[in-house]
Amino acid sequence: MTGPGKLAAPSALESQHGSVRPLAAGDLERVAALFLTKFRRRRLGDHAIAQTADYMRELYLDGGENKALVQINPQGGLGGFMGVLKARYQLNGTALNAAIIGPFMTDSNTDHGWAGPQLLRALHQGEFDLYLTDSANRTSLAFARPMKYQLLPVHCLEWTCVFRPGAMAAALLQRKWPGLARLALGPCARAFDALAGRRFEPPVQAASSSRRIHHERIDAAQFAERLPALMSDYALRPSWKDGELPRLLASAAEKRADGPLHFGGTYDEAGKMLGCHAFYGQPGGIANLLQIQASGLHWGATLDGLVAAAREMGCAGLIGQTQSRFLPQLFGYNGLFFRYAGGTMVRSRIAEVTEAVRSGDIFIGGLMGDRWTRLSSDDFGRA
Repeated sequence: MTGPGKLAAPSALESQHGSVRPLAAGDLERVAALFLTKFRRRRLGDHAIAQTADYMRELYLDGGENKALVQINPQGGLGGFMGVLKARYQLNGTALNAAIIGPFMTDSNTDHGWAGPQLLRALHQGEFDLYLTDSANRTSLAFARPMKYQLLPVHCLEWTCVFRPGAMAAALLQRKWPGLARLALGPCARAFDALAGRRFEPPVQAASSSRRIHHERIDAAQFAERLPALMSDYALRPSWKDGELPRLLASAAEKRADGPLHFGGTYDEAGKMLGCHAFYGQPGGIANLLQIQASGLHWGATLDGLVAAAREMGCAGLIGQTQSRFLPQLFGYNGLFFRYAGGTMVRSRIAEVTEAVRSGDIFIGGLMGDRWTRLSSDDFGRA
C-alpha cells in the first residue's frame, strides 16, 4: 500500500457489512479503548485510553507509512482493528515487502463475524509479498488458517528457565496484582528458594563451556552492527537499511514491563563475535528475551551467555520465544518449561517464500514480530 488510494476498491473493501480503511488519528481513542478491553481485561479509565492512543499514534501514524486498518460497521462504529507494521525482507538477495501483523481485534458488541475476514482480505490486497505474525491468539489462528497462513509450531512455544522458583512466583504474583505487598512475598520466596537448593543451580553447559569463549556486555550500537552478519545464513531474512535497526532497537527500549533492555555478545579467543542476545531485565524480576542469534554451532555458548547475564543481574528466571535452531540446547537446561504463547504464521503467494518457511529457513520473531512493542505487555495508565 502506498496510501489510501491503494485501498480505494469499493467492490473489494465495502459491503453491506461495513468497510475497511486505513487507521486515522480520529480513530485512536476508540481503537485504544477496544484494545484495553480485549487485551488488558479491564478498563483503566481515560488516562489509560489516552496513553494507549498516544503510543498507537507514535507506532502506526508518526512514521509516515500507515498500514494499520480499521473496519467500520454500517452504523459508523468501530467494528475491528488490525495493527500492521511495514518491514523489508530479502530472499536470496531479492527484495520483499513484508507486513508484520500486531493487535487484531473486533468489537463483539457491534461486530457479527464480518470484521475479521474483511480486515484480512483488505490487507491481502496490498503491496506486500509476505505477511507474518508471531503473537496470534487462538481466535486469530481460526481466522488466518483458512487463508493459507503457514503455522510454525516451534516458534509458537515460549520457554521458561527458572533460577529461583520462590522469587519467580513472587514476581508473577506482583505482575498480576501490582498492589500486592512485596514485603509480604519476599521472606516466603527467600525461604522457599533456600529449600529448593541445588535443583535450580546453573546448567551443566555454563560450567563446561570452552574457556576460549567468553561473554561481554555490549551496547545497542554494537548489537545492531553485528546482528545482520549473524543471521546471514537464513535464505529469508530482514533487510534493514539506513539506520533502521538502531531506530527499531530504540523503539524496543521504550517497553517498560520487564525492565531495561540489555545486550550481550559471545566471543572467541580472537575477539570474533559468535553470537549475541538482547533481553529485558531487572533484579528480582523475570528476564524477557527479545532476540538471540548465533552463527554455526555456537547457539549453546550464546545461550550460556544469556543465562549467565540474567542470573548475574539477579533475575528470578528467564523467558523467551523458541526457535528451531537452538531448541536442542534448550532441552539440556535444568528447571526449564515450555508452553504455547502465541501463533507464529506466515503467508505468501510466492512459492520460494513458502518453501523457505516450510523448511524453517526464515528469520522471524523478536525484532521481526510485534512483541517488542509496548502493546505486547505494558500496563498503560499506571504511574
